[in-house]
This record gives sequence, C-alpha cells and structure tokens, in this order.
Amino acid sequence: MNLAERETTTIGAHRHPDTHLQGHQLLIARFCWLVLALAVVVLNILSFPAAMASFLPPEIIRELHELHFSLPLYLILGVGMNGLCLLLYLAMAVLLFWQRSDDRMAFFCSLMLLTFGSAASGFLPQVSSAPLAWNLAVFPLFLLGQSTFLTFFYLFPSGRFVPRWTRWFALLNLLYWTASFFLPEVMSGPPSALMFVFGITAVIAQVYRYRSVSPSKERQQTKWVVFGFVAAILLFILSRFLFFVLPPALQRSQVAATLLGGGSVYLALMLIPIFIGIAILRDQLFDIDLIINRTLVYGTLTACVVGFYVLVVGYLGALFRTSGNLLIELLATGLIAVLFQPLRNWLQRSANRLLYGLRDEPYVVLAGLGQRLETTLDSDAVLPTIVTTIKEALKLSYAAIEVKEGAAAMLVASSGSPPARETLRLPLAYQREPVGTLLIAPRGYDDNLTPADVRLLDDLAHQIGIAVHTVRLTSDLQTLTKALQRSREHLVTAREEERRRLRRDLHDGLGPLLSAVMLKVGLVRTLYQRDPAATDALLNQLESEIELVIADIRRLVYNLRPPALDEFGLSGAVREYAARLGGEAQALKIMVKIPSSLPLLPAAVEVAAYRIVQEAVTNVIRHAHAHTCQVRLLVDTTLQIEVQDDGAGFEETQSTGVGLISMRERAEELGGSFTLKKNQPCGTAILAHLPLGESSAETSARG
Repeated sequence: MNLAERETTTIGAHRHPDTHLQGHQLLIARFCWLVLALAVVVLNILSFPAAMASFLPPEIIRELHELHFSLPLYLILGVGMNGLCLLLYLAMAVLLFWQRSDDRMAFFCSLMLLTFGSAASGFLPQVSSAPLAWNLAVFPLFLLGQSTFLTFFYLFPSGRFVPRWTRWFALLNLLYWTASFFLPEVMSGPPSALMFVFGITAVIAQVYRYRSVSPSKERQQTKWVVFGFVAAILLFILSRFLFFVLPPALQRSQVAATLLGGGSVYLALMLIPIFIGIAILRDQLFDIDLIINRTLVYGTLTACVVGFYVLVVGYLGALFRTSGNLLIELLATGLIAVLFQPLRNWLQRSANRLLYGLRDEPYVVLAGLGQRLETTLDSDAVLPTIVTTIKEALKLSYAAIEVKEGAAAMLVASSGSPPARETLRLPLAYQREPVGTLLIAPRGYDDNLTPADVRLLDDLAHQIGIAVHTVRLTSDLQTLTKALQRSREHLVTAREEERRRLRRDLHDGLGPLLSAVMLKVGLVRTLYQRDPAATDALLNQLESEIELVIADIRRLVYNLRPPALDEFGLSGAVREYAARLGGEAQALKIMVKIPSSLPLLPAAVEVAAYRIVQEAVTNVIRHAHAHTCQVRLLVDTTLQIEVQDDGAGFEETQSTGVGLISMRERAEELGGSFTLKKNQPCGTAILAHLPLGESSAETSARG
C-alpha cells in the first residue's frame, strides 16, 4: 500500500460564531485607531528630547569619560535599542491593523501593541517628571497599554472572555492602573502581590482555554504566543544571571546596567510582538512544534553543558584549592565531550515523546498495545482500546476505526473529536481481504503526518486488521451462540407445547369419547336380550362415536407427520397435494417439476419441505390471484424448493404474514435459508434451501 492509495475525507466542520467588525462599527473602530496611532507618534516625538536628557545624567557622562567610552556610541546603543523596540511594536500594530482590522481579536492585539509598546518600551517612560498637562495627555496611553496587556491573555485567541470570571479581573486591572494615577501616594507600594494574582489568573485562563475550549487551530496560535512570552522571560532571566556573574566593578557600573540590563529587557520585549503577529497572521508559515522541539533540546543541552562545566570546574577548583587550572578545565571539557551525544540523544527522545508521542519508537507502541489488549477481557473493548492507544501514543487529535458491513462502512470505535479537516484513511485487511478502515487526524490544525508517522501507522494497520477480523469472528460466534440458545429454547418450548396439545386432545377429546363408549357397551350388555330395538340404537351411537375417535386419532397422527409422506414419499405427496388443490381451484394451474427419484431424506427435511410447499401454494391460492403456479424440487448439496406464480406480487412495505414466518422458521430451524422475492415480470418467487443429512448428501453426490 502506498500513499497514492489512501483516501482523505472531511469529518465534521468546527464553526465559531462570527467575530468580525462590520459596517459603522468597523468605520468607528478604524477612525479611533488612527487617532490613537497619531497621538502615539506625536507624543513619542515630543518626548524624545526629554528622553535623550534622561539617558545622559551627569553621573553617566562622568562614568563614560572614566571608561573612555564613546558618548555617541552609548546614545546609539541605548536610545537605538529603545527606538528599535518601539518601532517594532508600532510596525506590528500597523501590520495587524492593515491585514485584519475587521477581526475583533486582531484589532484588539493591534491596539494593545500600539499602546503597550509606547507604555513599556517607547520614549514616554523615560520622561520621569513632566507638567500635569503632559501627564494628562500621556495617561490614557499608559492606561490602555497596561490594561490591554493583561486583558489580552483573557481574550486570546478567540476574542471572548474564557472563563467568564476573567472579565472581572480585567476590570480590576483597569481600576488598579487608574487608581495608580489619581492616587499615587496610596498606590506607591510594591504591586508584586496583585500583579502576581493577575499573572496567575492569566495563566489559568490560557491553560483552561487550551485544554477545554480551543480547537486545533486556536491551540496552535496559543502555542506561538506562549512560546514567545516564555522565550522573553527566559531571555530576561538569562541576562540577569549573566549580569550577576560579571565582575563587581561592572555590576556597579550604571553604563553597564543601562546597556546590558536595559538592552536585554528591550530584546525580550521585542519577542512579544513578533510571536503575536505570527500567531495571528501566519498560514502554515512555520511548524511551531518543530521550533519548540529544537528549543527544548538545544536550550536544555546548553544549560546542562554550561552548568556541568561550571560545577566540575568550581568543585574541583575548590577541592584542590586552585582556580584557572588548565588541567581541570581540560578534564571538564573532556567529560562534556563524552557525555554530549548521549545527553543530546536522551533530550531529543524526550522532546519527541513530549510533542510527537512514540512515533520514533514503534516497538514500544506495539508492545504497549499488546499489553493493553492482553488486559482487555471484553471483545467489545478491543477496538476502542486500539484507537485510544494509537491516539495517546502518537499524540494524535483523532483516531477511529470503520468496519466494513457489506457495501457500507460503520464507525465502531473512535477517540478524540472529529476534526474539521481531511483525515488519513488507511485500509485494514486480513489475508488481503478488506475488513475496515483506520481514520487518523494529525496532531494540530496545520500539522501533517510525517513519513515516520505513516510508516508506523502502516505497520499498525496490519496488526489492527487482524484484530478487526478476530473481533468480527468473536462477534459472529457470539451471535451464533445466542441464536443456538434461542433455537434450543424454541425447540424446548415447541416440544412442551406439543405435549400440552396432545394431552389436551387426549384428555378432552378421546378420553370422554372412550368413557362414553364404555358406558354404552355396559348398557348394550344389559339391554341386548330385553330390548333389541334399544340395543340396536345404542350400537348405532357406538359406531358413530368410534368413528369420531378414529378421526381424532387420525388428526393427531397427521399433525405429527403427514401420512402422505409415508404413503407416497415426498415426491408423490407433493404431486398428490398439487393435484387435489388443482382440482379444487379450477382457475389456477399448478405444475410440479420433481426428479423421478429422490434420495432418502431425513424425516425432518421431508416434513419441512412438504409443509413449506403446502403453505406456499395455499398463499398463492388465497392472495396471488395467479393463473399458474410452478413447484420445483431439486436435490444437490441441499434440497432446493422453489414455488413461483404469475400473480399480483407483493409490496416492499407489506407486513410479513404468519404463513411466511412459518416457512422461514421451518427452513432456518434446520439450518437452511428462506428467500422471498419478486418474480419477473410479475408474481412472487419463494426459494428455500434445506440442508441434507450426511448420508443423504453422500447419496445425492453419488447419484
């Protein structure tokens, strides 16, 4: 099987409510954004001279002279990083506005980047002291920037507050920043506790949304944003760590703090708009899972190498009371070289398991599947266990199995939510006979299955085909077992009902008649000499009653087995019955086609065949309004009974009568089959197959 043989299909479409701005709302929103963007640009330009002055206080100028550091270079590095960060925020805000201003979430992100970029990284924060009029003009930007930044985590990526209680924290955040402007003395304390609460609620909201609400596409967007913020935080932490390992003289330097500390902060802040823009604007541009994979592997590997080197060098240096020893450094480098590749392989395997499941470890998948199937006692749970194991092992979003039922396919097991995109369909077969289909959806909305995934799924498909075939055999066996049990119960019930009928007929029919005969025989013995006339009358009554007894006995015997079968055999009995009915129903011509000699048939087969012919011909006479009726018997490996007529036929929606049910039961209780179909061009055809006993089958085969 190759990739070209696989089919794809779309299973269910996931639709979201409309989140677009339209009409007057869109025009008003765009106008407000343009006014706000103009205000941001104007205020940053006006604040530039004051920002330049804040970068060059007297102590900085003095330190630059002491360090012989170029003043223009310091301004380029310090102010340049600040301006570059601001320009990046403004550029991404303009790009989002230009591309997606009609989308509520994209418009909100553009607004957040526009205001938060100015509030956190522009020239406005550098103006520490300004007139009240200036503060009143700048305050709305700060308020919007700080409040929309937290609200972004409550809304992204769908544009709705999830969970709903997050809207109250967004309002509380807005009130906090408003109070910080109007009540600076009251709010001058450290805001770490409240900021920590806001941060925790933002994390909870994103985790809840990702795990319980977001579809695959929104999860991919969340991954991009979370990756960007985590990278920014780690970059900031790394810069702080590197700053603290600097020599003490540089740690006390304000120039170093401005260039290294401030520069690292601006670098971290610049990651935020980049990843937000990718999350909103991208369309299968990058594979975020691959980026996360490489970041986890090489980031952790770098940290381990640096940490191990520092630990070994520091520990051995302290142990031998030496520092800067070349031998110790060479020893640490050698140990790192030896451990590097095994550590990298272990990290790569762990990252692959985290993101892709056990795709690269097929033996582990097969072994795990085998262990789970061994603990599965119920055959109905085998296929659900298989799809659940595949979904969990390969980190798939959806896995299902369809079983072939005739020309149709029936979904019998699934795990995960049906995706809104095409799925991979892998045919399942047992000994080259199709038994079903394995349906697979990739991990995310924009993900595609890799060749490694497909190879593993191909290997699994062979094993799953065997499992599906086994489950079907087990199901068929259970069905046959239940049918056999029902048949046994039916036989026992029929036997007991027949015994009850015979007892009732003997007790209520023959018993009273024979008792009356005995009484009248006694009267005859008493009267035959004194009153010959009365005796003769009694004898006439006895004769009539004895005839009734004989008729009842014949009826009972006939119900047990038609006498015609013993007298004429099956062939003669059918001919005799057809001739008798043909004489009674003059408008119907009954033709019988039976071989001249039939093999010795089991008694049960003879009775069932005769009764089926009787019931079929009776139905033709009563309901078909036919002119001709043909009865055929043929013995091959089975006894084939065919009754055809040229009558009115039947409707597909017509309810099944008692006669048809009786014929079907007689055929099936012997392990045969019964078929009712329309005859062409008109009429009805009844076809029954009755299995023969071994001796009859051998006789038929020899004949």
